[in-house]
Amino acid sequence: MSTVKIRSRQQDGSTLVHVLIEHPMETGRRRDETTGELIPAHFIEQVLFEHNGRRVALCALSTAVSQNPYLSIRFRGGKSGDKIRVSWSDNLGRHGSAETTVA
Repeated sequence: MSTVKIRSRQQDGSTLVHVLIEHPMETGRRRDETTGELIPAHFIEQVLFEHNGRRVALCALSTAVSQNPYLSIRFRGGKSGDKIRVSWSDNLGRHGSAETTVA
């Protein structure tokens, strides 16, 4: 259903994490071109960023975010080889996650 792509690296004493989540992010206000019926809302509600199992950021998203959201965070600390995990959940109860190491 969804693919999560993560890149992370150290920069100026902090860790920079970039995430691209493939997700339709439907608002529930758009109509199907062929039937004219509303397309049901389907959007990411939360994105959790973890560094070595410790939460460093929790983002709340809504229908105002476009399809395939791209997010970036920066946090202090982290070193080469540390684990970064990103998890998401949406309004339909679906979820996904991915892990990488700091470069």
